[in-house]
Amino acid sequence: MTSNIVFSEKKQKDMEWAKGIVSRIEADRREFVKYKDSRPITDIKHMIETSAELYGDNTAFYQKYKGDETFTAISYRQMIEKVNGLGTALIHHGLQGKRIAVIGENSSEWAISYLAVICGTGIVVPLDKELSKEELKHLVQRAEVSCVLCSSKYRSVFQEISAELDQSLMLVDFFAEKETEGVFSLSELIDEGKALLQKGERQFVEAEIDSDAMSVILFTSGTTGASKGVMLNHKNLAADLMVSPTVLKVNTWDIFFSVLPLHHTYECTCGFLMPLYKGAAIGYCQGLKYIVKNLQEVRPTMFLGVPAIFENLYRTIWKNIRKQGKEKLVKRMIGLNRLTKKIGLDLSGKLFRQITSVFGGRLRLMICGGAAINPQVLNGIGDFGILALQGYGLTECSPMGALNPDTAPNPSSIGVCFPGFELKTVDLNEEGIGEICIRGDNVMMGYYQMPEETAAVIDENQWFHTGDLGYIDENRYAYITGRKKNVIITKNGKNVYPEELEYQLSLSPYIEESFVFSSTQPGESDISIVASIRPDMEFIREELPTEPTDQDIKTILWEEVDKINKTAPLYRRIRKLILRKKEFIKNTSNKLVRFAEENKVE
Repeated sequence: MTSNIVFSEKKQKDMEWAKGIVSRIEADRREFVKYKDSRPITDIKHMIETSAELYGDNTAFYQKYKGDETFTAISYRQMIEKVNGLGTALIHHGLQGKRIAVIGENSSEWAISYLAVICGTGIVVPLDKELSKEELKHLVQRAEVSCVLCSSKYRSVFQEISAELDQSLMLVDFFAEKETEGVFSLSELIDEGKALLQKGERQFVEAEIDSDAMSVILFTSGTTGASKGVMLNHKNLAADLMVSPTVLKVNTWDIFFSVLPLHHTYECTCGFLMPLYKGAAIGYCQGLKYIVKNLQEVRPTMFLGVPAIFENLYRTIWKNIRKQGKEKLVKRMIGLNRLTKKIGLDLSGKLFRQITSVFGGRLRLMICGGAAINPQVLNGIGDFGILALQGYGLTECSPMGALNPDTAPNPSSIGVCFPGFELKTVDLNEEGIGEICIRGDNVMMGYYQMPEETAAVIDENQWFHTGDLGYIDENRYAYITGRKKNVIITKNGKNVYPEELEYQLSLSPYIEESFVFSSTQPGESDISIVASIRPDMEFIREELPTEPTDQDIKTILWEEVDKINKTAPLYRRIRKLILRKKEFIKNTSNKLVRFAEENKVE
């Protein structure tokens, strides 16, 4: 289909930039860069307009509202109409060029609000719905937000914040049927904008996007409590969308299952903007407690998650298998299928139909990001006929850093670099481990109002220093060993990577989660490596004939620790074990807060 969009001289230059990325994709001769059908896009507005032209009648969103029996389908044509209506209304209310926050549960309303802001109204500021009122108030002030589009749950919070601030906030409720108490209704604004368009008000639909200007401010959750505002532009996002589907196939018939928070770049770029770029659909989960129910209703083909979600789902599958007394049978079936796969015959669909029905029966690909995952979980999911991959990203990279190709996945690796982007390690130690650095159009503009912090991570050659430590093998697959700031250095100058030990501990079925740190005791000549471990009590109880005592549990855990110690050099061995009975303190991204003293006690 030929696009009707007319470009100015500036946009023509942007199109040359986009075509240059597509040319680099086509010129990439690496075997795993298999899919080369990316279309050039200059910005997100250009992306959704061309997607609406190409896939108008396709479903963009599946949404289930409270009280509904089934999911409602919203087409690409309906999506663009809603975006244009809302954007027109927001400009009419004086918000052009303003900073506008979006907050709430994952929904088509969140998506349409985000697109209406970024595609011609102003700068979008996605906010973390898990933050406290005071934290939200601080970020609203810091980002100089003029308007907040939110789900009904957060309406009163922002009414209070607005009353406390010097400047008033325009508030828009996703789900309100009509304007009340000075809070606008999203649906009414969309209708208002559609009427204004009919009258010829075309500022929004004809707005030209400056793809080099700041368009998104994303506040990182950070483990220190000091959030940084990551500034992204349209080129950052457009570059990610063009290169990432080159190492895995995304089809127009795919349905992505949206469960991770949309304010995170991982879900926002990969689980929201990416499907829309490729003409796929998105089904919105109603919440974590509805995952299994919604999976069976939406019947998705693609699922983006984090280790905790995948590990819990995998553990639940095996728990149900054991309850039915079918563990030995299923393991034999897995063994059989592994043999038949070697001769090109995959029996997964027939052998494990009952198991995969938990995911809706059509799931073909699961992508894990956010943190390292036990490769046994990825392989285990794969045994049931669902390809499970690991990727790597950071907010500062919009977020794409690396991804495992679907034609040659390596479950122990974070993946390979994308076409046109660069990945390297610097300051290598004697073990060949160094800091991972990334360069490309995906790298952020910088940290909002923090020039010194920006200069500390982006060098003069435009390499972004991630703070992650790792290495790259001879096949160009990358591996993470830990965070630079978390490295434990012994008195002899040896490096111990706590994340590496935690990862090894996670391989044990007896261990739910762990936290490795160092301590110095009076009279000791060097530091001691300590592992605080929260056991998987359900699994332990299944294995033991009687209710285990603390000593029974510690004995089991020490046996698991000793397996690691036997193969580790002396300086890397775990010397002390703490039995942890409650979950570790984490931030809103579900990452361990390493410097919280409460995490170091029983």
